[in-house]
Amino acid sequence: MRSPLTFCVIPVLGCSAALASPESQPELQEVIVSATLQTAPSSEIPASITVLDAQTLRAAGQQHLEDVLGLIPDLNWAAGTSRPRFFQLRGIGEVEQYQGAPNPSVGFLIDDIDFSGVGMPATLFDTRQIEVLRGPQGTTYGANALAGLISVYTADPGSAFELHGELTGADYATRAAGLSVGDGFADGNAGWRLVAQQYRSDGFRHDAFYDMNSTNGYDESTLRGKLRWRISDAIDAQLTLMHVNINNGYDAWSISNTFTTYSNQPGRDAQLSNGFALRLSAHIEGLGELRSVSSAADSNIVYSFDGDWGNDALWSALTAHDPGCLPLAACVPYDYFQSDHRRRRTLAQDLRLLGDPARALFDRVRWLAGVYALRLTESDQQAFVWNAYDTGAGSSGLHSEYAATNVALYGSLDADVGTHSTVSGGLRLERRSAGYADSADAATPFPQQINDMIGGSLSWMRKLAEGENLYTTLARGYKGGGFNIGSGILSEQRSFGPESLWSIESGVKSARSGSPAAWDADVFYMRRQNMQVYLSEQLQPSNPLAYVFFSQNAAQGENYGLEAQGSYRLGERWQVSGSAAALRTRYLGVSSTFAQLFAANGSPALDGRAQPFAPGYQVAASLEYHHPSGVFLRLDAHALDRFYFYTSDAQTSRAYNLENLRVGYQRHAWTASLWVRNLLEHRYAQQGFYFGLIPPNFAPQSFLQQGDPRQVGLTVNYDVQPK
Repeated sequence: MRSPLTFCVIPVLGCSAALASPESQPELQEVIVSATLQTAPSSEIPASITVLDAQTLRAAGQQHLEDVLGLIPDLNWAAGTSRPRFFQLRGIGEVEQYQGAPNPSVGFLIDDIDFSGVGMPATLFDTRQIEVLRGPQGTTYGANALAGLISVYTADPGSAFELHGELTGADYATRAAGLSVGDGFADGNAGWRLVAQQYRSDGFRHDAFYDMNSTNGYDESTLRGKLRWRISDAIDAQLTLMHVNINNGYDAWSISNTFTTYSNQPGRDAQLSNGFALRLSAHIEGLGELRSVSSAADSNIVYSFDGDWGNDALWSALTAHDPGCLPLAACVPYDYFQSDHRRRRTLAQDLRLLGDPARALFDRVRWLAGVYALRLTESDQQAFVWNAYDTGAGSSGLHSEYAATNVALYGSLDADVGTHSTVSGGLRLERRSAGYADSADAATPFPQQINDMIGGSLSWMRKLAEGENLYTTLARGYKGGGFNIGSGILSEQRSFGPESLWSIESGVKSARSGSPAAWDADVFYMRRQNMQVYLSEQLQPSNPLAYVFFSQNAAQGENYGLEAQGSYRLGERWQVSGSAAALRTRYLGVSSTFAQLFAANGSPALDGRAQPFAPGYQVAASLEYHHPSGVFLRLDAHALDRFYFYTSDAQTSRAYNLENLRVGYQRHAWTASLWVRNLLEHRYAQQGFYFGLIPPNFAPQSFLQQGDPRQVGLTVNYDVQPK
């Protein structure tokens, strides 16, 4: 059976158990990071990393990765979807999905399966660890990780019987049930694990047109299976299979910026993903370890929405006394709807050879070499349907096909310099070939893009004391070019080129054995070159679906700041942890052509302005209490500074803070906890647009997607762990 007290929060280090008993304090357990080139303790990696372990995820989360994003410094995300898909690390990342051609800046993996840009399957049930690597991962992951990498790991099979069951009920018609079960066989040389979970909620909105509470609802199911097999003393294998069906509604926008919507055609935000990963490891005597990771994913994605966020009765009432809409029906019908059906497939192979540490060159130099290939294809079927008083009824569509192949060679060397210092270097050479075609330009197909890119890093780390390290890292990251899709895009705006950045970072990590404190801190500066800049524009004032997005290489940029995170045990029952980040970003040297385009659209000048979705500060704090009787408590709070929503307007969010609370009791294998999210019922915006929507004048105004209100629920867990 599990110890009766198992929740623990140490964002950097994790823990072996919670504050287990008054007789003994827990020892800090070294957290192992797997998303880097070589599996290593977090304290020995010269980079800024946040690790959330299973206890943290269970105590601070509820259903999805979205629930714990506030614990991670310098990580933000852009809404406009039912679940986060578009992430920014240190102010760099994508902010929307209306362009069809994938071009992520933040890599996203689930059990080695690539979901960059489509990370909705990141449900939390039975998740073992989440690792976030901030800064360019030019050696580790290449073109998909200009800003960093998020890697999610679910629980692995063990060697003995395990069972975990969970039931949740909450207001807003929320209910969930999950079960994971596993066992070992072949004398412990093999094991399996099966996971199933279903989650439903009404989505916190009320559609006044239908008088329904479910048009923005959640319906999320997860199935996973894992098989581990030690084939021989030299060969290990692990197979992962996953099936995640996110079938959510999407009716989150209101013309009144409230939780009451008026859509007569509510949308969907659905993603059905199947994936597999096969990890093989073979020890080659006298040479080292040969490691192979093969993975594939197939995702069907439906994203649709009511383009005018209203209905004819609403528009008639709002415009009844407007001179521009007299007689009464002159401004109706006014009805727009858009849908995107996407099919994305990825196939990836990573093969690397890690030199035998026992045969390190001169006993001081360790090496690694690898080859990586990724094939991504995506088809997108866009449909636009309207029935409007000024244009009549009609429909249009755009079918597009995209394919990209990335091939990379990479390697690294680590050398001990003296007794306390290590120098590390890495290099990655990558070629990306991408092609795009759509039904609007069948006669003049897009030329294929071929980008040859170079990334790497050079690091120095010095051991200050046992468990304390100082490091400095110089890194170069890169990102491939891409295509702007849609019939409203001008020919000269159809494509854009690669972006790169240089980063320098210095930090210190402390995880001393026996110390009640564990912490790390870093400062960084990044210079972006040939920066890809987003622009949005409404091409037709009376058509909300004519609000288009496109990217251009228009500027340089700089992003710099500082980050810190840590935890401290207060005696045997209390623990505090937290993180903080300060970030400054700005555009530099915006091209004259782009500046003129902004001026023509009435947009503010970009030079010197902050980049979008880059808050000036992020702060998080957690307080945790465990009593030997089984009573426990956890309070989380995080605060976020204001930030620009998009490049092409001056609209910003407001600074806000959120608090979450969990109180519970654990007795043997049973745990019951009462939880409250958004404890103080704060109003805050997750996304915003500034454009013309309301007839007859269509004056541009601010529209916001509101964050979820307060929610109260109860979760009951039952656990059987190996003895």
